[in-house]
Amino acid sequence: MTFWRNIAGLAARRVDDAACAECPPGLPGADPAFSTAVTALGAKLAKADGHSDHHEFAAFSEVFSATPEAERNVRQLYELAGQTTHGFESYAKRLAKRYRRCPQILEDVLEGLFHIAAADGAISDHELEYLQQVAKLFGVAAGRYHRLKATHLGSHVDDPYTVIGADPGASDDEVRKAWRRALSEAHPDRVLARGLPAEFLDVAHAKSSAINAAYDAIMASRRAWASVGA
Repeated sequence: MTFWRNIAGLAARRVDDAACAECPPGLPGADPAFSTAVTALGAKLAKADGHSDHHEFAAFSEVFSATPEAERNVRQLYELAGQTTHGFESYAKRLAKRYRRCPQILEDVLEGLFHIAAADGAISDHELEYLQQVAKLFGVAAGRYHRLKATHLGSHVDDPYTVIGADPGASDDEVRKAWRRALSEAHPDRVLARGLPAEFLDVAHAKSSAINAAYDAIMASRRAWASVGA
Protein backbone atom coordinates (compact mmCIF):
# COMPACT_ATOMS: atom_id res chain seq x y z
CA MET A 1 0.00 0.00 0.00
CA THR A 2 1.49 3.34 -1.02
CA PHE A 3 2.11 6.20 1.38
CA TRP A 4 -0.84 8.37 0.43
CA ARG A 5 -3.52 5.80 -0.31
CA ASN A 6 -4.60 5.87 3.33
CA ILE A 7 -5.35 9.59 3.31
CA ALA A 8 -7.16 9.82 -0.02
CA GLY A 9 -10.40 10.75 1.72
CA LEU A 10 -9.18 12.72 4.74
CA ALA A 11 -9.17 16.17 3.16
CA ALA A 12 -12.83 15.84 2.25
CA ARG A 13 -13.67 15.51 5.94
CA ARG A 14 -11.45 17.77 8.04
CA VAL A 15 -7.84 18.89 8.36
CA ASP A 16 -7.55 17.86 12.01
CA ASP A 17 -7.41 14.06 11.67
CA ALA A 18 -4.18 13.55 13.62
CA ALA A 19 -5.78 13.71 17.05
CA CYS A 20 -5.34 10.08 18.10
CA ALA A 21 -2.84 10.04 20.95
CA GLU A 22 -2.07 6.32 20.97
CA CYS A 23 0.98 4.92 19.23
CA PRO A 24 0.03 3.57 15.79
CA PRO A 25 0.27 -0.21 15.46
CA GLY A 26 1.85 -0.22 12.01
CA LEU A 27 4.57 1.58 10.08
CA PRO A 28 4.40 5.37 9.56
CA GLY A 29 3.86 5.00 5.82
CA ALA A 30 0.59 3.21 6.60
CA ASP A 31 -0.52 5.58 9.35
CA PRO A 32 -3.20 8.10 8.22
CA ALA A 33 -2.46 10.37 11.19
CA PHE A 34 1.23 10.51 10.25
CA SER A 35 0.36 11.31 6.63
CA THR A 36 -2.12 14.01 7.57
CA ALA A 37 0.23 15.64 10.08
CA VAL A 38 3.20 15.82 7.71
CA THR A 39 0.92 17.27 5.01
CA ALA A 40 -0.20 19.99 7.41
CA LEU A 41 3.35 20.68 8.62
CA GLY A 42 4.62 20.92 5.05
CA ALA A 43 1.82 23.27 4.00
CA LYS A 44 2.19 25.49 7.05
CA LEU A 45 5.96 25.66 6.56
CA ALA A 46 5.42 26.88 2.99
CA LYS A 47 3.26 29.67 4.46
CA ALA A 48 5.86 30.63 7.09
CA ASP A 49 7.63 33.18 4.87
CA GLY A 50 4.34 34.89 4.07
CA HIS A 51 3.47 33.14 0.84
CA SER A 52 3.15 29.66 -0.55
CA ASP A 53 3.85 28.94 -4.22
CA HIS A 54 4.23 26.07 -6.65
CA HIS A 55 7.89 25.57 -5.73
CA GLU A 56 7.00 24.52 -2.20
CA PHE A 57 4.21 22.20 -3.30
CA ALA A 58 6.46 20.66 -5.95
CA ALA A 59 9.11 20.02 -3.29
CA PHE A 60 6.47 18.64 -0.96
CA SER A 61 5.31 16.27 -3.69
CA GLU A 62 8.88 15.07 -4.27
CA VAL A 63 9.18 13.90 -0.68
CA PHE A 64 5.55 13.08 0.11
CA SER A 65 4.21 12.14 -3.30
CA ALA A 66 0.60 11.09 -3.73
CA THR A 67 -0.84 8.29 -5.80
CA PRO A 68 -2.81 9.60 -8.82
CA GLU A 69 -6.15 8.73 -7.22
CA ALA A 70 -5.19 10.49 -3.97
CA GLU A 71 -3.53 13.57 -5.46
CA ARG A 72 -6.66 15.74 -5.60
CA ASN A 73 -7.53 15.17 -1.94
CA VAL A 74 -3.92 15.61 -0.85
CA ARG A 75 -3.75 18.93 -2.70
CA GLN A 76 -7.01 19.99 -1.06
CA LEU A 77 -5.70 19.06 2.37
CA TYR A 78 -2.42 20.88 1.65
CA GLU A 79 -4.25 24.04 0.58
CA LEU A 80 -6.56 23.99 3.59
CA ALA A 81 -3.70 23.54 6.04
CA GLY A 82 -1.57 26.13 4.25
CA GLN A 83 -4.00 29.00 4.70
CA THR A 84 -2.17 29.90 7.92
CA THR A 85 0.77 28.76 10.00
CA HIS A 86 -1.51 28.72 13.04
CA GLY A 87 -1.76 25.31 14.64
CA PHE A 88 1.49 23.80 13.38
CA GLU A 89 2.61 23.24 16.98
CA SER A 90 -0.27 20.86 17.65
CA TYR A 91 0.64 18.71 14.66
CA ALA A 92 4.30 18.63 15.70
CA LYS A 93 3.34 17.68 19.26
CA ARG A 94 1.09 14.89 18.05
CA LEU A 95 3.79 13.41 15.86
CA ALA A 96 6.28 13.71 18.72
CA LYS A 97 3.89 11.86 21.00
CA ARG A 98 2.99 9.16 18.51
CA TYR A 99 6.60 8.50 17.49
CA ARG A 100 8.38 9.31 20.73
CA ARG A 101 9.99 5.85 20.69
CA CYS A 102 11.26 6.38 17.13
CA PRO A 103 13.17 9.70 17.20
CA GLN A 104 14.90 8.96 13.90
CA ILE A 105 11.54 9.00 12.13
CA LEU A 106 10.92 12.48 13.51
CA GLU A 107 14.32 13.54 12.20
CA ASP A 108 13.36 12.11 8.80
CA VAL A 109 10.25 14.30 8.79
CA LEU A 110 12.40 17.31 9.71
CA GLU A 111 14.69 16.43 6.77
CA GLY A 112 11.68 16.53 4.45
CA LEU A 113 10.63 19.92 5.83
CA PHE A 114 14.10 21.35 5.22
CA HIS A 115 13.82 20.12 1.63
CA ILE A 116 10.51 21.98 1.22
CA ALA A 117 11.86 25.17 2.79
CA ALA A 118 14.82 25.23 0.38
CA ALA A 119 12.61 24.70 -2.70
CA ASP A 120 12.62 28.35 -3.77
CA GLY A 121 16.40 28.63 -3.51
CA ALA A 122 16.63 30.15 -0.03
CA ILE A 123 15.38 29.48 3.47
CA SER A 124 14.00 32.60 5.13
CA ASP A 125 14.45 33.55 8.77
CA HIS A 126 10.75 32.83 9.35
CA GLU A 127 11.13 29.36 7.88
CA LEU A 128 14.21 28.71 10.01
CA GLU A 129 12.28 29.80 13.09
CA TYR A 130 9.47 27.41 12.11
CA LEU A 131 11.91 24.53 11.57
CA GLN A 132 13.66 25.20 14.87
CA GLN A 133 10.33 25.21 16.71
CA VAL A 134 9.31 21.93 15.07
CA ALA A 135 12.69 20.44 15.99
CA LYS A 136 12.23 21.48 19.63
CA LEU A 137 8.71 20.05 19.72
CA PHE A 138 10.03 16.82 18.20
CA GLY A 139 12.62 16.67 20.97
CA VAL A 140 15.55 16.92 18.54
CA ALA A 141 18.72 17.93 20.38
CA ALA A 142 20.28 21.29 19.49
CA GLY A 143 23.42 19.65 18.11
CA ARG A 144 21.41 17.36 15.84
CA TYR A 145 19.31 20.29 14.62
CA HIS A 146 22.39 22.36 13.74
CA ARG A 147 23.81 19.35 11.94
CA LEU A 148 20.66 19.06 9.80
CA LYS A 149 20.72 22.81 9.19
CA ALA A 150 24.34 22.70 8.04
CA THR A 151 23.59 19.72 5.79
CA HIS A 152 20.82 21.57 3.97
CA LEU A 153 22.11 25.14 4.01
CA GLY A 154 25.74 24.46 3.15
CA SER A 155 28.77 24.93 5.31
CA HIS A 156 30.85 27.75 6.60
CA VAL A 157 34.51 27.21 7.46
CA ASP A 158 34.04 24.82 10.37
CA ASP A 159 30.59 23.50 9.55
CA PRO A 160 31.67 20.30 7.73
CA TYR A 161 32.39 18.97 11.21
CA THR A 162 28.81 19.77 12.18
CA VAL A 163 27.49 17.88 9.15
CA ILE A 164 29.27 14.65 10.11
CA GLY A 165 28.92 15.17 13.87
CA ALA A 166 32.62 15.46 14.73
CA ASP A 167 34.62 17.92 16.78
CA PRO A 168 37.13 20.09 14.84
CA GLY A 169 39.83 18.90 17.22
CA ALA A 170 39.11 15.21 16.59
CA SER A 171 41.80 12.94 15.16
CA ASP A 172 41.60 11.69 11.60
CA ASP A 173 40.45 8.31 12.90
CA GLU A 174 37.71 9.92 15.02
CA VAL A 175 36.58 12.01 12.05
CA ARG A 176 36.47 8.87 9.90
CA LYS A 177 34.37 7.05 12.49
CA ALA A 178 31.96 9.99 12.75
CA TRP A 179 31.65 10.10 8.95
CA ARG A 180 30.87 6.38 8.76
CA ARG A 181 28.35 6.67 11.59
CA ALA A 182 26.60 9.61 9.89
CA LEU A 183 26.50 7.72 6.57
CA SER A 184 25.04 4.66 8.28
CA GLU A 185 22.25 6.72 9.83
CA ALA A 186 21.44 8.37 6.49
CA HIS A 187 21.62 5.22 4.37
CA PRO A 188 18.49 4.76 2.22
CA ASP A 189 18.08 1.17 3.43
CA ARG A 190 17.90 2.44 7.00
CA VAL A 191 15.19 4.91 5.94
CA LEU A 192 13.08 2.12 4.45
CA ALA A 193 13.74 -0.08 7.48
CA ARG A 194 12.22 2.64 9.68
CA GLY A 195 8.98 2.14 7.76
CA LEU A 196 9.06 5.42 5.86
CA PRO A 197 7.81 5.52 2.27
CA ALA A 198 10.12 5.30 -0.73
CA GLU A 199 9.63 9.00 -1.41
CA PHE A 200 12.08 9.72 1.42
CA LEU A 201 14.90 8.06 -0.53
CA ASP A 202 15.76 11.19 -2.52
CA VAL A 203 16.25 13.12 0.70
CA ALA A 204 18.37 10.29 2.12
CA HIS A 205 20.56 10.27 -0.99
CA ALA A 206 20.99 14.06 -0.82
CA LYS A 207 21.94 13.85 2.84
CA SER A 208 24.49 11.12 2.13
CA SER A 209 26.01 13.29 -0.61
CA ALA A 210 26.27 16.24 1.80
CA ILE A 211 27.93 14.02 4.42
CA ASN A 212 30.46 12.73 1.89
CA ALA A 213 31.16 16.26 0.65
CA ALA A 214 31.72 17.45 4.23
CA TYR A 215 34.12 14.58 4.94
CA ASP A 216 36.02 15.25 1.71
CA ALA A 217 36.29 18.94 2.61
CA ILE A 218 37.64 18.12 6.08
CA MET A 219 40.26 15.70 4.81
CA ALA A 220 41.32 18.00 1.95
CA SER A 221 41.74 20.84 4.43
CA ARG A 222 43.79 18.63 6.72
CA ARG A 223 46.02 17.45 3.89
CA ALA A 224 46.59 21.02 2.76
CA TRP A 225 47.44 22.07 6.31
CA ALA A 226 49.85 19.15 6.72
CA SER A 227 51.61 19.99 3.46
CA VAL A 228 52.40 23.57 4.49
CA GLY A 229 56.10 23.83 5.09
CA ALA A 230 56.72 20.21 4.06
